[in-house]
Amino acid sequence: MTRLLLASASPARRATLAAAGIDALVVSSEVDEEAVLAAARARFGTLEPADAVLVLAQAKAQWVVEDQVESDGDDLLYLGCDSMLELDGEIFGKPADAAQATARWRTMRGATGVLHTGHWLIDDRDPAAGGTGGTLGATSSTIVHFADLSDAEIDAYVATGEPLAVAGAFTIDGLGGAFVTGIEGDHHGVVGISLPLLRGLLADVGVAISDLWR
Repeated sequence: MTRLLLASASPARRATLAAAGIDALVVSSEVDEEAVLAAARARFGTLEPADAVLVLAQAKAQWVVEDQVESDGDDLLYLGCDSMLELDGEIFGKPADAAQATARWRTMRGATGVLHTGHWLIDDRDPAAGGTGGTLGATSSTIVHFADLSDAEIDAYVATGEPLAVAGAFTIDGLGGAFVTGIEGDHHGVVGISLPLLRGLLADVGVAISDLWR
C-alpha cells in the first residue's frame, strides 16, 4: 500500500490532508532550522523567502527518510513542509514569545503580506511498486490581506496562544481567520499545505492523488 508520510507535527496540515481523503502518517522532524538556513546561505548566498521555505521543507523530509521510520510494509512518499510570512521585505516564522507576536501584529495590521509554503516530496517506494526514487519540491505563495486590528484585538488574540504556534503569527482556519480580509492564491497554502501543488508533485512521480484516498 502506498501511503504519504508527513514530516510535520502541524495539526492543521494533517487535518487538511484528512479532509482531502488522505490518512497521512505523521512524524515530526527535528531539524535545526537556523543551521539549515545558515548552511544554505553559505552555499548559495542570500535566499529569497520562497527558496528558504523550500530548503527547510527538503531538510525536514530528508531528516525523516534518514531516520529510517518503520513503515509497517507500506510504500512511503515523504512530504516535508515549511511556511513563512513575507512582509515588507522581511520573513517571519513562528514568533519566539507573546511580546514578539504582539509587535508583529502591530506591523501586520492593515498590511498585505505573502505566505510562502515550501513542499518537498521524496518517493521512497520500492521500484517494484512503481517507485521512482524522485526527490522534488515547489513553493506555494499566497497574498494575504490583514484587517486593521485595534491594540485590544491584538492583545486578546495573542493571549489565546494561537499566534505563537504558527508561522507569521496567524491562522486562516482558526481564531485568526477573523483578521484576514482576503487572499489571492491557494488558501490551503496559507493553512500550511497546498493540495493542488501536492497533486502536481505526486503526478511527477507517477502517483494520482486519488491513489492516496482512504
